[in-house]
Amino acid sequence: MGIVSGVSEQGSTATHFGATLWLTGLSAAGKTTVAHAIEGRLAELGRAALVLDGDVLRRGLSSDLGLSPEDRSEHARRVAHVAALLAASGLVAIVALISPYLEDRRRAREVHDSDGLPFYEIWIDTPLSVCIERDPKGLYRRARSGELSGVTGIDAPYEPPADPELRIDAHKESPQVAAERVVAILAGVAVH
Repeated sequence: MGIVSGVSEQGSTATHFGATLWLTGLSAAGKTTVAHAIEGRLAELGRAALVLDGDVLRRGLSSDLGLSPEDRSEHARRVAHVAALLAASGLVAIVALISPYLEDRRRAREVHDSDGLPFYEIWIDTPLSVCIERDPKGLYRRARSGELSGVTGIDAPYEPPADPELRIDAHKESPQVAAERVVAILAGVAVH
């Protein structure tokens, strides 16, 4: 049974199971925008969901961490455990986190697998050139001027997912279309 099966447009629901949607990609790729579109669509379907935004969590849960590889891994570890707690309680945890390392995302999946919780890796695949053009926080500009170091895609690596459940071209499709594709995965519908 998919975790959104039994949900009608009118909002009547059957039994639901929690899950984690792990959106990974470069800064300014569109992770948070897509995450909120997913959250909104799930709310329309009567599903409880919560966005765990990496930037927001860095102001609280991970305020003691920087941008070193070790700190990035620790941040991903903390977020994975919070997401698993939410999924275990029946919510859909929507993680919007750069999480640049394959190993960290593999560990996040393992945290969920060990408790039998569904985990879906979704790659928000936006070219670096588009992300640099968007640059809403000025990170790329600051990195290129030497004012900031450890920016993923500039002087820190990003390891693309090897086999994500879904790849989204956020620069080519709207957040609403992306959200529908993700909801389809949750419902067990094949998407491309």
